[in-house]
Amino acid sequence: MMKLVVLTGAGISAESGLKTFRDSDGLWEGYNVYDVATPEAWKKNPSMVQEFYNLRRKGVLEASPNDGHYGIAELEKYFDVTVITQNIDNLHERAGSTKVLHLHGEITKARSTKNPNLIYDIDGDTLLMGQTCELGYQLRPYIVWFGEQVPEIENAANIVQACDIIVVVGTSLVVYPAAGLLNVTKPGTKKYLIDPVKPQGINTAEIHFIEEKASTGVQKLITLLTQINKPNQS
Repeated sequence: MMKLVVLTGAGISAESGLKTFRDSDGLWEGYNVYDVATPEAWKKNPSMVQEFYNLRRKGVLEASPNDGHYGIAELEKYFDVTVITQNIDNLHERAGSTKVLHLHGEITKARSTKNPNLIYDIDGDTLLMGQTCELGYQLRPYIVWFGEQVPEIENAANIVQACDIIVVVGTSLVVYPAAGLLNVTKPGTKKYLIDPVKPQGINTAEIHFIEEKASTGVQKLITLLTQINKPNQS
């Protein structure tokens, strides 16, 4: 079965009502992102950071996957699909995608401030100051903040290098290192880009561009790709 990678960004979750800091001049739901999304912010005011992510987590749990998420999950009927997402929500999983790699963390999880490999599911929408890992250290949101390394980027690059088709949905391709993933594909990899507006500075000569928002664009993509790979008949 052909290997297909879908690289997703904020645009697909925006259709489910989830805003990002890029919506308005670096403000994320009224917060300056550097006040809530950096290691320095955590050191300065961890309670505010916790409150911010508790609100975001509540929003994620109240949101529902949209046709873009469901369409990507449907592609598993035809391809070996891996979703590589820059989003911290769990809408891909809730739509039925079975292989999802989160580059920037997962808002429904917490991690130890002492050992980043100690990761826990959060029960509900609230993570409190005073909640600790098994070593007794405070738990923080399992989010890759600005200024931190992206631990999954090498794994993501290896997945992209092995794929036959790559699809980019809802991302401007300007946030590195994720933006560089499109450049590590092997020769002959088919490339598709779904976005209402063509990104600036991207060579689209080798890319099939679908000028649609995520939900409708993914449905058009399914029509195109199912002509390449038919499901197995039992």
